[in-house]
Amino acid sequence: MKAPTLLLLAGETSGDQHGSHVARELRARFPHARLLGTGGAAMEAEGVELLEGLDEMAVMGFAEVVSRLPFFWRLERRIRKLVESGEIDLVLPIDYPGFNLRVTEHAHATGVPVVFYIAPQVWAWKAGRTARLARATDRIAVILPFEEEIFRAEGGRAEYVGHPLLDRDDELPDLQVFSSRWGLDPSRPILALFPGSRKQEIRRHAGPFLAAGRDVQAARPHVQVVVARAPGLNPALLRSSWEGPEDLRPREVGDSRSLLRHARVALVKSGTSTLEAALEGTPFAVAYRTHPLTWQIARRVVRVDHVALANLVAGRGVVPEFLQSDVSSRVLTPALLELLDDTPAREKMLRELAGIRERLGSPGAARRVAELVAEVLEERAVEGRPPSDPTRGSRS
Repeated sequence: MKAPTLLLLAGETSGDQHGSHVARELRARFPHARLLGTGGAAMEAEGVELLEGLDEMAVMGFAEVVSRLPFFWRLERRIRKLVESGEIDLVLPIDYPGFNLRVTEHAHATGVPVVFYIAPQVWAWKAGRTARLARATDRIAVILPFEEEIFRAEGGRAEYVGHPLLDRDDELPDLQVFSSRWGLDPSRPILALFPGSRKQEIRRHAGPFLAAGRDVQAARPHVQVVVARAPGLNPALLRSSWEGPEDLRPREVGDSRSLLRHARVALVKSGTSTLEAALEGTPFAVAYRTHPLTWQIARRVVRVDHVALANLVAGRGVVPEFLQSDVSSRVLTPALLELLDDTPAREKMLRELAGIRERLGSPGAARRVAELVAEVLEERAVEGRPPSDPTRGSRS
């Protein structure tokens, strides 16, 4: 088989990280393959030639995307032309709903195979898109156990590849080393705050998260409040949200995974971080605010009972969720104190989090995705359409 040209499409930080792991596995399997795509520094470091970076793409929410529509239209036209050119042997979208679903359908119509990794949670809010994704893909590599059945019911060739968080190196600094590195006291418990990695998330979450941290500390003065700062985030965004004496302003830590492992309790914005907290076995509460218009639309279309991935995997409300107006210190502080102290609620959650870890299975997601890519390319070669078939770009 000729060395293929593969198009990897990620649009946010988590997709960039997961895409970099897949790129590494693809290069190991196809040493001379050309990897093109959208993403960030992690994917670029693994040999992906970037067509667009994350700075312009990492936007979420119905209302928030509207102002960026001209950019996304231009980028989508550019990607479509590339797919139509006949240069691309397979498209590998990574999460990023909306944009990647449209590209997927166009690639399918053009005759270019698609392996979709980290299927967007369209089943949660638009059931019709589940069927669309199933029809337009050669394989769907899902990372949540229950998704396999959902897409197969719509005729999709879905396979649970495991969750990419399980592939991370488990060599983390112990409490003493971590505390020394970040100027913390290893004898005092930590309340970890995870307000998000996007500017819009920080603007909505930092204020109430920091206020809850301040009030927990007022009730339990021995507690250290520590904020997780996402890579590349302007520290001023967090610091401008602090309302209190400067000497009491929480420390900021760039090692979010170690912070979760050593925290006594955490307050986490909804998203992948909820699974990270579950895997580290840290009791936590989930909070999320979005644009009021986005929230009103979501209330009408969302079809699931929970927003936290940890709860979706568990199939029930293992961790408390606080949304929109409930994201306030008045509501959050009592929930955090209950998990901070030795209470029955804390002990129950610790048991439930261990169950979530078991449900996610074993490591190896990126390797399994690369295997699916190889499988699809081999199938296409058998059909008589080898990589770089110059007639493929003319298909309707």
